[in-house]
Amino acid sequence: MDTTATVKALTDAEHTALVLVAHAQPGALGEAARAVAELADIGIDGTHLAINAAMPDTETSEPLAVAIRAREQHAIADIPPVLRTLVTIQIPLNPANMVGVPALRSLLATAGGQPVSTNYTTATGDMAATWPGLSALVDELSQANHGLVMCMGKGGVGKTTVAAAIAQALAARGKDVHLTTTDPAGHFDEAMAGCGLTVSRIDPDQAVREYRERVMATKGAALDEPGRAVLAEDLMSPCTEEIAVFERFADAVAQSDTRIVVMDTAPTGHTILLMDAAGSYHREMVRHLSEGEQAITPLLRLQDADTTRVIVVVLPETTPVLEAEQLAADLVRADIHPWAWVVNQSLAAAHPATGLLAMRAAAEPPLIQRVAQQTSQLAVVPMLAQEPATQPLSAFGDEPR
Repeated sequence: MDTTATVKALTDAEHTALVLVAHAQPGALGEAARAVAELADIGIDGTHLAINAAMPDTETSEPLAVAIRAREQHAIADIPPVLRTLVTIQIPLNPANMVGVPALRSLLATAGGQPVSTNYTTATGDMAATWPGLSALVDELSQANHGLVMCMGKGGVGKTTVAAAIAQALAARGKDVHLTTTDPAGHFDEAMAGCGLTVSRIDPDQAVREYRERVMATKGAALDEPGRAVLAEDLMSPCTEEIAVFERFADAVAQSDTRIVVMDTAPTGHTILLMDAAGSYHREMVRHLSEGEQAITPLLRLQDADTTRVIVVVLPETTPVLEAEQLAADLVRADIHPWAWVVNQSLAAAHPATGLLAMRAAAEPPLIQRVAQQTSQLAVVPMLAQEPATQPLSAFGDEPR
């Protein structure tokens, strides 16, 4: 493999087109902006931005559709400056999930920024009569005064929102709650700190900086200048970030001995790496134990179903469900068993009566049923006219009990 030729091709705008794809949401567009900036730093320039699954302006009879379009257009109007230079196209939301060759061909046939068909069928049937909401999970979580609650899933499924709603509901019930995130792009509204919560973020840059300073001040203090230079160079290794972030993660996990820690994790890939680090740390600790000694490592805490509740967050669409199933399988192989699944942004649970959203809602129940077969603890959160951000459970149409 000719690495030089590969780099040359990727950095040559005449031969390589870099298309960023994002939903019309502030968080997704912010992620796209970060990607453009980071790629530009290594000489790869973005060329196009595809805003996918945007609500078309033809949907005017369904209030939920009107509200979704309004907030999407607001997000597009406030698009980060770095994205404004890209050639931008909007791909409209279609009645069916874009899975399979026929669906993809229909996507390519989309013209004029509108879905292929506007001849929608109204969804029928009682689609959400038996689906519990988030308050059912909070009811059980509130029975304990300490423990770890981890929200996991792929990017864009709403882990941050779900984690914040659960943490706020537990704090409202008088629990001592620490809400934190391991997602490098994650953040919580500052107002959350006024809800009786301790709020924090595991910032990789800050964690690495403080870890390097600590090592240089301790281990490096006994070294001569050449030795300190070698140590400083060693601390520039990518492994340093893994160690530094894992330390912060382990500290947060340890707090679950005395309070409830609600953790919004990074998207699936980063989380699996974190679980792998927990396993490596556990094996190294066990290797150095004397006979009869025991150590409670972060991995053992994660494997303890009595004190750790893993919540898999998923969207009611084919690909997110498949990816969530793979995440659950990876966790089970590490002897970490999901406690509950949350289906987020469900149109079926929102009961749209007409149009495109009703068509999409009609396709959700089989997927939600598939998720229900994975767990005895299911919660379904409806698609909302306004993004819930860090609002209480009542904002989810799910009054606390």
